[in-house]
Amino acid sequence: MSPSSEFPAFEFIRADVRGHALYLTIDRPEVRNALHPPAHRELSSALDAFEADDALHCAVITGAGEKAFCTGSDLKYRAATGDAFIPESGFGGLAERYGLSKPVIAAVNGDAIGGGLEIVLACDLAIAVETARFGLPEPRVGLAASGGLHRLARQIPMKHAMDIALSGRLFPAAEAQAKGLVNQVVPAGALTQAVDALVEALSLCAPLALRATKQMMLAGLDQPTLAAAFGGDYPAYHAMLRSQDALEGPLAFSQKRKPRWQGR
Repeated sequence: MSPSSEFPAFEFIRADVRGHALYLTIDRPEVRNALHPPAHRELSSALDAFEADDALHCAVITGAGEKAFCTGSDLKYRAATGDAFIPESGFGGLAERYGLSKPVIAAVNGDAIGGGLEIVLACDLAIAVETARFGLPEPRVGLAASGGLHRLARQIPMKHAMDIALSGRLFPAAEAQAKGLVNQVVPAGALTQAVDALVEALSLCAPLALRATKQMMLAGLDQPTLAAAFGGDYPAYHAMLRSQDALEGPLAFSQKRKPRWQGR
């Protein structure tokens, strides 16, 4: 099955389909890939199309250039226009997109600060270059990091989360990895190779199995007890069990060959 989404020539992001993966690049290096309302709209639109296209199995989000992944909101644009629009799907069209069923990888090519860190927190996997810096500096300009605080407190130990959120300090990629905010840290020249290897690893798995796995893990955390999580209803899991791929996997294993996933 080939991807059916046709992505327009966006102005502030780039959307490239490679195989069954969507690569999204925030393309505003002149402002360190800070997001303004038009960029938010473009990212939200691209992620809508990604979720709707069954032939796209994962997405990668990165920033243009080598200095910044995303440095949050474009405050100069906001001051000049008064426009502070953020889509219902949250910062970058991702931070409050709770039903996204497919894996999203953050390829952190540079600083992920403020809303940029919020995007990383909203991704399922993250690889960062060793020169990247992370932080939620909003308290240092009289603000709070809003939604990013909720994800941060759910993903790492509370004392670490409080340190990051209350101090507003920037910290290096090695510390981000040690705290569990990113999976890998690589030299700048190795980011593309590392991300491609991760995309390839995901491609070895059945697409519907990836969706079921993500849904069960995240929705299960919303349940009050472990027993309730086990007893929860996960539509993606049932869709996986009914799929052709659920038959193909054991068949391929028994025939000692690679499975031919159809995504249905």
